[in-house]
Amino acid sequence: MRYNLPIMPQDQNHHLIKKYSNRKLYDTQSRRYITLDDIARMVRDGCDITVVQRDSGQDLTAVVLSQIVAREERQGGEKGRHGAPADALQERGQALLDYLRRTINMPAEMALIEVEKRRGDLEAIIDGAIARALKRLSIPTRRDIGRLNARIDALETRLQSTRTEVVARSRGTVAPKRTIAKPRTRKGAA
Repeated sequence: MRYNLPIMPQDQNHHLIKKYSNRKLYDTQSRRYITLDDIARMVRDGCDITVVQRDSGQDLTAVVLSQIVAREERQGGEKGRHGAPADALQERGQALLDYLRRTINMPAEMALIEVEKRRGDLEAIIDGAIARALKRLSIPTRRDIGRLNARIDALETRLQSTRTEVVARSRGTVAPKRTIAKPRTRKGAA
């Protein structure tokens, strides 16, 4: 039975780790079993990790990182690299907490981007549906009304010039126009 696991980019700094039912952790990039200490070291070294349940594909990253932070707090009494236990705990814990915050905030940012994209798609669908409904009902669109207004303006201009010419002719100030009839040809005649 196969489950859909998250698709991860092929990045050297990204590790997909599968957690088995016997609590073993398998790093798919290095192709070996690892421990929680190895994961903590990867995070401190700046690697991105994703931990998933092997059988279900469920994302366990936050849970595993929380386990690591709790474990390091318990081990806080031991002497760290810098000599002071508090400094070592703070350094290890801060790197893991920063990574955990980034990991938790990332899905919210991705969801916001997806919502905006879907909103744009929905607006385009609604605009198309409205345009089709207006066309079906023979209701003019804004563009149609703009074209009609332009035609009305052109007709009013022509009408005004015709009125001016008619008034001038009636007063006798302008000679009437003579139109020369064009010879008619029959269609189909050679």
